[in-house]
Amino acid sequence: MTEGDGTHHEPRSDAGAADPMATFSADGSGGKHRKKGHKGGGGEELMVPRAEFKSYYGRPVLKPPVWEWMVPAYLLTGGLSAAAVMLSVGADLTDRPGMCRSCRIGSFGALLASSYLLIGDLGRPLRFHHMMRVAKPTSPMSMGTWILMSFGPGSSLAGMVELLPKSWRTRGSLGTTLKWVARVSGISAAVVAPALASYTAVLLADTAVPAWHEAYRELPFVFTGSAAASGAGLAMVCSPVSEAGPARRLAVLGAAIEIAAAHRIDHKPTFETSTYTHGEPHRLRKISEYLTIGGAVTALTFARRSRVVAALGGLALLAGSGFQRFGTFEAGVESTKDPIYVVKPQRERLDARRREQEEREREQQQGQGQTGQ
Repeated sequence: MTEGDGTHHEPRSDAGAADPMATFSADGSGGKHRKKGHKGGGGEELMVPRAEFKSYYGRPVLKPPVWEWMVPAYLLTGGLSAAAVMLSVGADLTDRPGMCRSCRIGSFGALLASSYLLIGDLGRPLRFHHMMRVAKPTSPMSMGTWILMSFGPGSSLAGMVELLPKSWRTRGSLGTTLKWVARVSGISAAVVAPALASYTAVLLADTAVPAWHEAYRELPFVFTGSAAASGAGLAMVCSPVSEAGPARRLAVLGAAIEIAAAHRIDHKPTFETSTYTHGEPHRLRKISEYLTIGGAVTALTFARRSRVVAALGGLALLAGSGFQRFGTFEAGVESTKDPIYVVKPQRERLDARRREQEEREREQQQGQGQTGQ
């Protein structure tokens, strides 16, 4: 992912824009309504109208993210690969060979797609190599690179073993060796899988993009639940119905976590997250919700008996996870385009600190008065 997202432009305002009580229009453009003759706290009528915020030559205060469709697609495939490899380990240890094989191959394929999308977004493949030269625990991007590199070998090796001819995998000492190689490799990847499924949420929330940063508590649950639902969906599509019981249960759990966390974002009282509830982000996330609920209901009911219905439910879960990532991405982009999403919360915090300071000073004055008496 390229750097420079969330970089601040220095805002400018009209003569009175330093007034923290500046009013804003509903559409965030600064508006054209001024309140004249506003009464101050002491009852005096102010002769100067409240200022209205205007950004520098109408430009956004923040640079919109330069990331393209590859980034939300990367968010999807990374979580899918992580969830699939965890399901493959469970299937391997509980003697579900069909589900184990499909999840190992699916995890490997999603990992290849994820690596391509990440390197493609960086622009030059060497940039990914350069990111491996330093490990910075305070940088989600640096940690994410190392997480991906720690996860990749195990998932790749387990998937490649499943792609070998069946005669190699099932006969003699070679088959036994390959079985244990795949098992150990899958377990090594599964240890890192939860971090891979959730770190992308931390990466987004660590930027200055208002909608992502303000949802930093909920995004990891949204992404982790979405990853679990997508991995379960893959298993429902590609595995025999008789072996896919754990995948169906994971689908319901992942869908519940994802939808609950997404609803929590929608109902946050903060202004920055309002981009999730209208426009294109809202439409994408609503489609995601309907698909995810549909897939979870299918997993609970008819997917237990019908291979076709199980496949349709799994595809709905996969599509719902994709719409969730693209909707979250678009919500962040929208919050950088309008200066109000940056300036209004800043001024509200400034007003709150000012009120707290005034309250402390008032209490100190009252205490001094009581002491003097």
